[in-house]
Amino acid sequence: MPKPLNLQGRLRKMQANFAADPAQSRGRLHNEKKSSFRDNFQRDRDRVIHCSAFRRLKHKTQVFVEHEGDYYRTRLTHTIEVAQVARTISSVLGLNSELTEAISLAHDLGHPPFGHTGEETLNSLMAEYSGFDHNAHALKLVTLIERHYAEFDGLNLTWETLEGIIKHNGPLLKGVPEYIRNYDTLHKLNLYDFASAEAQVAAISDDIAYNSHDLHDGLRARLFSIEELASLPLLRECFREVDEKYPKIDQYRRQHESLRHFLSMLVDDVLKEAKQTFAKLAPNSSDDLRKAGFKVISFSNELSKNLDVIRSFLFERMYRAPSVMQMRDKVTIIVKDLFTAYSNDTSLLPQKWQNGLACDFSDANFADLVCDYIAGMTDRFAISQHEKLFGKQLNSSGC
Repeated sequence: MPKPLNLQGRLRKMQANFAADPAQSRGRLHNEKKSSFRDNFQRDRDRVIHCSAFRRLKHKTQVFVEHEGDYYRTRLTHTIEVAQVARTISSVLGLNSELTEAISLAHDLGHPPFGHTGEETLNSLMAEYSGFDHNAHALKLVTLIERHYAEFDGLNLTWETLEGIIKHNGPLLKGVPEYIRNYDTLHKLNLYDFASAEAQVAAISDDIAYNSHDLHDGLRARLFSIEELASLPLLRECFREVDEKYPKIDQYRRQHESLRHFLSMLVDDVLKEAKQTFAKLAPNSSDDLRKAGFKVISFSNELSKNLDVIRSFLFERMYRAPSVMQMRDKVTIIVKDLFTAYSNDTSLLPQKWQNGLACDFSDANFADLVCDYIAGMTDRFAISQHEKLFGKQLNSSGC
């Protein structure tokens, strides 16, 4: 009688032959003894969850600054939603859901306070040096800045997870951030190739999550109405189905059911496209999908065109709404003021950051240090530090 498979063995048997195999990982920069109860990708996922940068996502902006309301998505709740969608898609497709989850949970670690506004401001301040890119900063966090382990800096994640963090949106063909270039000389990540299918699932799950939950948050903020959403492509069909099935439902439930249908519609489309792509490619390994020469995880052309209409609507009515833009102006001032203050007076930095300073530090290295410190801040800490240094409060009427 054959010996029963253990749990991990049963899970591997359910995965397709083109799923990333943790036993065949390309390894870690620093060799480590294998875990007795977790595979390589499970270990990566757990290290991401337990790192300091992951916890700080709780108080970092998704769209609305953290203090503006308890119900709006933060960078952490967004990340959890991405991971949930990604695990579902990955599991259905027979991919490695642990690698997908590890990449999903790490994909936004490098975001500074105040979301894309914070990133744009830091990139502008660092323009004469190395610039600022949140994917590059995520790599820096998990390979250098997180310092908890006795034998190495960073989290010492596997090659596959690191590749997914920096390439989940596609190959890096030009304008490669300096830190990624430098790290690649130590640990080749094949910058010009597509990432694994698992990483691509994480990327499209990011699109699915934010396009869905930003509609929820925009409605809660009263930036647009339910009826405006019901007139948009894709959403029109979702609202129609709910109205036909539940004609007497209240508006809050109508909204929730319709947007739930919308999310399911996006996931269904990705699954159908991926299954057709896999059938054409007939891959026998994860590298077969990497070397396809195009994204193997994508929306259909028709859905993508309709989704572009929704993205444009969100950009105009939410991301560039007057109230959001007013807050963008305020937090831009905060980041600029903090950068100037720390650059002019190193004693304002915490002692452990001052300990990293050397007499022969170049201007570029010092600017990187200040940038890294600010990028690690939460919204609330950046606001409190600004109030401490400049005596100005961030509120609805001014900064």
